[in-house]
Order: sequence, then C-alpha cells, then structure tokens
Amino acid sequence: MTPLAVEVSQLLDRLGVRHALIGAGALATVGASRSTVDLDFLVVEARILDETFWAGQLPEAISVRIRKGRPEAPLAGLVHISRTGDRPVDLVVGRDAWQREILQRAPALPFLGTHVPIALAADLVLLKLYAGGLQDAWDIQQLLASDPKLALAVAPQVETRLESLPPRCRELWGDLLARRLPTRRV
Repeated sequence: MTPLAVEVSQLLDRLGVRHALIGAGALATVGASRSTVDLDFLVVEARILDETFWAGQLPEAISVRIRKGRPEAPLAGLVHISRTGDRPVDLVVGRDAWQREILQRAPALPFLGTHVPIALAADLVLLKLYAGGLQDAWDIQQLLASDPKLALAVAPQVETRLESLPPRCRELWGDLLARRLPTRRV
C-alpha cells in the first residue's frame, strides 16, 4: 500500500497545489531525526480549507478534518488527513509571502520510495523560528548540531531571510546561534 503521505503529495501535485514536506519528516532528511506520529506539509493555498476541494478526491477510507484559522492567526488553517494503519498527514496552511517562497525553493527529493518536495534546511529553521515553541527551538539545535558544515551553510541563508519574519524570530535565532553554531576553522 502506498504511504498516505505519498498519496497526499501526489494528489496535491495533480491538483496544482504547491507543497513541501516540513517538520520532523523533513528534519530527518538532513540528519536531525526525532520521533513523530504524523508527517507535515506546508501549503499556502487557502482553497484546500474548503470541504468541496476534497470532495471525491480521496478514497472513503481516508478521513479529512479541516480547521480554519482566525483572520489574526499566524496560519490560515490545518487539514488533518488520516487512514487506519498509516501515519496521519497534516497540511499546514500558511498565508505569508515568505512561506510561498519556501515552496518555490523546495526541491523534489527521495522520500518513502518516491520523490516529494522537501523544504530546505534553512527554510525549516525559518518555520521553526516562526512557530517559536520549545520543541521548535530543540529541533533547530538538533539540526545545527547534526552537521557542522550544514550549520555553517544554513546560518547565512537564515540571516538573509529573517527580515520577512516577526522580530521575535530574529531574537530566538540570535539566542540559538550564540549557543549552538560551531565556529569556522581557518
């Protein structure tokens, strides 16, 4: 049986919805693995928050739950997709231009026996900074600690993209950078 995450990614491709694997699934592809129950994709198209979007698109054995965010919320909403015996998939629906840019940069990489768009390491850091929770900070620390060369490559990319995020994200990045980034050897 095809993993649910693959089915959802393929469906989004067919329907012309840009998306990228984020969260723990994407972190694992860059060497910062942690346990998670679900797999997350970033999407920035609010049309997926409409029940009519999903009508007839998935087999009946697959359940779709939609939660719309309030206008002032940082996210437009979340679509939770599940099937008995498979890892659930959450479609995190963003609403900002910088999130759309993440999708434009995401390359299709090997994942679960196929290729799916996966957010770049620097973009994963941006998303984690934006979320701003303790688990998110820990995930950033694990990513930076997983490979010193990766950490040195990611830091300048994050720095150039931070202007699009709220000031609290820059503050958190500064704190994490001071504690975890390896020094460059000459």
